[in-house]
Amino acid sequence: MGQALRRAFLCGEDAVSGQSFEHRRGWIEDKLHELAQIFAIDLCAYAVMSNHYHVVLYVDKDEAIGWSFDEVIERWHRLFSGTPISQRYCIGQKLLPAEKKVLSEDVDKWRIRLMEISWFIRVVNEAIAHQANAEDDVTGRFWEGRFKSQALLDEAALVACMAYVDLNPIRAAMARTPESSDYTSIKQRAKKAQLAHTPNHPQQQPKSLLAFAGNPRDDSPKGLPFRLTD
Repeated sequence: MGQALRRAFLCGEDAVSGQSFEHRRGWIEDKLHELAQIFAIDLCAYAVMSNHYHVVLYVDKDEAIGWSFDEVIERWHRLFSGTPISQRYCIGQKLLPAEKKVLSEDVDKWRIRLMEISWFIRVVNEAIAHQANAEDDVTGRFWEGRFKSQALLDEAALVACMAYVDLNPIRAAMARTPESSDYTSIKQRAKKAQLAHTPNHPQQQPKSLLAFAGNPRDDSPKGLPFRLTD
């Protein structure tokens, strides 16, 4: 999927003011990695470009369903303040039956939101918009319209889309090779692989990216159905 921003500088240098905004690409990369640890959504691939970004995501519904009541609240509170009832619950205050019912309904709602791509992108974009607007000393919309998404329904579509994302900086002449392209998942994977004794082992791949787990089989660990070296 892709997301574009308003006609403002995200990276590069403003020829008028001489100010560089390259660091904002790092904001997006950091936020993607951070949220992948909170949502039931894994990062497969991403590339942060000059005025938009591409990301391939995997929604892990089973993970979200397996979270306990308290874990859903803890994860939601890492993103938002929650409600007065959820805050009281977390500090151990006793709740009335009606309050328990309301909190249970909220937790069910939050569990669903924590596995929705629209909420994932919303949190990314709102955080970056607030940072950029504060830096520019302006208010208003930062991102231009809603993100566009496409379901990847088979392995051929998945690998083709990941290759498209990985090669985006090359086609845009922002880098000469994927492993030298800044603010991309492929650079993170290549850097880690160079240090690993067995780069195809899921535990020796970047922890904040969905691992390559090899060819799919019934007992395969969760991960992308390809070998990293391939």
